[in-house]
This record gives sequence, structure tokens and C-alpha cells, in this order.
Amino acid sequence: MTQASARTRLGLDERRAQLIELGRTLFNARSYDEISIDDIAAAAGVSKGLLYHYFPSKRSFYVETVRAGAEQMTTLTGAAEKFPPGERLERGLDAYLDYVEANAAAYATLLRSGIGADAEVGAIVEDTRRVLIERITRGLGVASPPAPLRVALRAWIGFVEGASLEWIDHGGVSKPDLRRLLVTALQASVASAGTLRESELPPLRARKRATTAARRMPAKGKR
Repeated sequence: MTQASARTRLGLDERRAQLIELGRTLFNARSYDEISIDDIAAAAGVSKGLLYHYFPSKRSFYVETVRAGAEQMTTLTGAAEKFPPGERLERGLDAYLDYVEANAAAYATLLRSGIGADAEVGAIVEDTRRVLIERITRGLGVASPPAPLRVALRAWIGFVEGASLEWIDHGGVSKPDLRRLLVTALQASVASAGTLRESELPPLRARKRATTAARRMPAKGKR
């Protein structure tokens, strides 16, 4: 590849990435059905013809914005992998909820709208769920999870998504409290699967903090 063609390729890739980032902003402000290809072209300051050069349809453009969002989520939550299992879970959930909060409209649209049932979009969503479940099983020290545990973890992911939607719709729960709820739900799900005893679950920082706070409290009758 010549230097000129390399620069052209880089320019095309950069422009495409810029359009995808713009799309993520647009779809986070309005639903898929509310945005036309004309709206996208106008916001980007390009002609529809140029937009079609990069993306053959509005659907394909949306699919790429979903893919970019999924990659960002897995990257952000993956940063917690360097910590011990219990802390890893909490930090991963914090990153997940931060992402949901920052992309509330797009998150809700993806999980609730008809476009979310699109085969290609659905595959991206399922792949993201698979990555999150694999991280949890690694944290539990389970190389090949048996069926009951697999089902429990998949159900817990659904719980996380449902709780996140309720949280961004109605609030009423702080982010730390929601994270604690999700951690507790995961513990219960794993324990109910019958593959690990409660004592085998990784310790959680929340419990350690509570224990530390209890130690600092003076005993009754002492000043």
C-alpha cells in the first residue's frame, strides 16, 4: 500500500468513526424511528450520497452504532478484570451502570424497541451478554459452568437489564444501592443454582466495608 492510499484509508476510517460517534449521540437523544437518514446527513453536514457511501441504509448505520456502544461497554467493564473477584464484580457493575446512565435513551431503545429484535442487533446484544457471563464464571473459578449455573447467570443478566431500565426511568435508588442489589441478586442466583456453596462465593467489598464499620462502632455501654 502506498503512502497516499494509506492516508486515504485512514481518512475514510476516521470519517466513518466520526459518523458512528455522531450516530450514537443522535440515537441517545431520539429513538430509531424518530430519526431519518436526512436528519443524520444534516447533523453530520454531509450529503445523503456520502452517508450512503459509508452505510448502505439507516439500519446498517444503526447497527454500527450499537456495535460501537457494545465495544465501549465491554471495554469499560473489562477494566475491572485486574482486581480480585469480589472487587472486580463491584467495579464492573459500577462501570456498567455508569455506561447505562450516560447512554440512557439509547440503552432503553435498544432493549425495548422493534429494532432491538433485528437479527444483527440481537447478535451484538447477545455477544455482549456472553462476554459478561464469561467474566463472572472466571471470577467464580468455574471453567465450564454446568447448565443450572448457566441458566442462573443468564437470568441474572436479564435482572440487571430490567433493574437498569427501571432505574433510568424512575430513579428512586442511588447507584451504590442499585449496585449492592445486583451483587446480592447474583449471590442468590449462583447459590440457588446448587453448583457452589455460599462459602465458595467470592467475598465482596461491600461486606468487608460493613464489617470494618461494625468494628469501629463502640460497644454498647462504652463511651
